[in-house]
Amino acid sequence: MQGTVSEFDPQTRAGAVLLDDGTEVRFSPAAFAAGGLRLLRLGQRLRLERDEVGEVVRVTLPTLP
Repeated sequence: MQGTVSEFDPQTRAGAVLLDDGTEVRFSPAAFAAGGLRLLRLGQRLRLERDEVGEVVRVTLPTLP
């Protein structure tokens, strides 16, 4: 699934993404670290990967594998 960054704290490395339907999905510092990204900016497009219980486990750019 994909969404747009609505919040990102560079100190904690946690944030939130707004999905296309307006639903907010939060991600943890661990999910950010798993994606290998260094920084995010508001409005940036992200791809979210979730586990079997629906928790975000990795955030990446849509152009990265």
